[in-house]
Amino acid sequence: QVLLVESGGGSVQAGGSLRLSCTAARYMTCMGWFRQTPGKEREGVAGFYQPTRSPYYADSVKGRFSISIDDTKKTIYLQMDSLRPEDTGMYYCAADDRSSSCRLVSVLQSHDFASWGQGTQVTVSS
Repeated sequence: QVLLVESGGGSVQAGGSLRLSCTAARYMTCMGWFRQTPGKEREGVAGFYQPTRSPYYADSVKGRFSISIDDTKKTIYLQMDSLRPEDTGMYYCAADDRSSSCRLVSVLQSHDFASWGQGTQVTVSS
């Protein structure tokens, strides 16, 4: 596993914005964000395949969330705009060295990622 350190998150009203950050101890081929609410499985929200700099977004966040990367800082960011109450959850940064984890996937799968951050809470109130 590779150390991932997250920051950001918090509470915001619907329509607001938040930005999450995740810094990896080293370069990782795939980096992404998952979210989880009590009683539900962890859902892949956004991913980034570094070799081609290709992003992935779940349908539920397309057009509202944007993933980007700062190579010098080994940090990925998740800019979340137009937040909705259903975006509430614990957000986890994830990373893996396998291309298959995030390249040309239709859905990000949590079992494809070996390294995980500690999680950061996002709460969106109506």
